[in-house]
Amino acid sequence: MAMGERIGPVNAVNRSEGFGERLLGQLLDRAHEMPPQLIAPLVAEEIRAIGGRDISILLQDYAQLTLVPLPGRGLTDGEPLPLQGSLAGRAFLTETVVEHLQADGVRMFLPLLDGSDEIGVLAVTLDSVSDDDRRLLRRLAGLVADMLVTKNSYTDQFFRARRREPMSVPAEIQWSLLPPLTMTTPQVAVAGILEPAYNVAGDSLDYALNDDILHLAMIDAMGHGLNAAVLATVAVGAYRHARRAEAGLAELYAFMDTAIDQQFGPDHFVTAQMMRLNIGTGHLEWVNAGHPAPLLIRDHRVIGALEGSGTLPVGIGGSKPQINSEHLQRGDRVLAYTDGLIEEHAIGGEQFGEERLIATIERVGPASATVQQMVRDLSHTLMQERGGITSDDATLFLIEWRGGTADHLAKPIL
Repeated sequence: MAMGERIGPVNAVNRSEGFGERLLGQLLDRAHEMPPQLIAPLVAEEIRAIGGRDISILLQDYAQLTLVPLPGRGLTDGEPLPLQGSLAGRAFLTETVVEHLQADGVRMFLPLLDGSDEIGVLAVTLDSVSDDDRRLLRRLAGLVADMLVTKNSYTDQFFRARRREPMSVPAEIQWSLLPPLTMTTPQVAVAGILEPAYNVAGDSLDYALNDDILHLAMIDAMGHGLNAAVLATVAVGAYRHARRAEAGLAELYAFMDTAIDQQFGPDHFVTAQMMRLNIGTGHLEWVNAGHPAPLLIRDHRVIGALEGSGTLPVGIGGSKPQINSEHLQRGDRVLAYTDGLIEEHAIGGEQFGEERLIATIERVGPASATVQQMVRDLSHTLMQERGGITSDDATLFLIEWRGGTADHLAKPIL
């Protein structure tokens, strides 16, 4: 070899673009400036390039009962599909790909997951399906979910598709406040649901995972209608402000209490539950400001309520918050809920009550593999047992502590 001749790397990395990378890359490159109404046609076009047809994007409705087809050029429209009893619903509920052999090919249903938040289902038919097709479509579904969530901020198209009935103004306000109703990590999983989905007013919830601390707040504003929604909005805003300033539970309660009192006066208040869970150790702290005590669930059994010391509702002023604590075991679930769930009167006039809630939890829990399945099944079952009656907001929020670490997810895959 001549002096000065360049020697290439011994283990050079092949950076040439393969078919799958080219397909996903084109979709990503074109989506940056794509207006929201053209996202669905773009997805349909890219899927047709790999031989796909009869393409549908199905979004979960607000009541978490059906999957609603997203309209758009190149997409197959149709009637909403039920979560229970349909192939698309099975893919959504199990978060796995479902394949159905048909006379003209294979119908595939792929869950659309934005992180761990379930958006809906991508359905497509191919003549045949190989492992390469499965891998590519699975990654394509993940990219489509991320694109839908991103573009959702710029349009009302996806909101309108998900609605199955008119939504009240208070409900509009509450839904605009909510974080994703599902989050799953190796150490902790959370899921929530609000009823009545299209008319909720004073109930709200919020959470954030900051390093090893999961922060959670559940809000129930006094009153009904628009006044309750405005009160809840201020409460959630004050909670987020204090939380982001790294306030402890006592300071957080005091800040919210002052904000509500100064804005609305002593005649208005919200009941609230504020929690902090160390996801590394399982140490749980909470302030219960007028809410029902959370329920501790272990091995699908309710082993007790996390009673602790109570604190006056937020906004009454002058109360010193009482901080309670509990050490969770791996696999423990903690269910927080608002009083509308147990104070509703069932058919015949009897109040639903905590005992019937516990019995329903222990009946539904063993069949629910994930926290999202459990809160959805529990909410819908409770609604049926109340005879469809919901005269007050009823909110559920479920935490599952798993422990361990997520460090392995940050290591490069060789």
